[in-house]
Amino acid sequence: MSQTKRIMISLPNRLLEEVDRVVQEENGNRSQFVREAMQMYVLERKKQDLREKLKDGYQRMAALNLVLAEEGSDEKLLDHYERQLAEAE
Repeated sequence: MSQTKRIMISLPNRLLEEVDRVVQEENGNRSQFVREAMQMYVLERKKQDLREKLKDGYQRMAALNLVLAEEGSDEKLLDHYERQLAEAE
């Protein structure tokens, strides 16, 4: 591991007991457990952020997609659509 920094955290007794039970079952240690839990949390947050961005993008493009579907192949609309997609990247 590259640089590490020692921190102090406070946990409710019940949670610490559960963590210690898991650590013992996995033959690990508290630091490893906390490190892995934090990494998993950060990864899940990133996934959730991406899901929200995708959802927002789909919703923003829905109206334009509907117009394109209803009106067919209008070159101006297609150009506008492509610009919108390019800006979303």
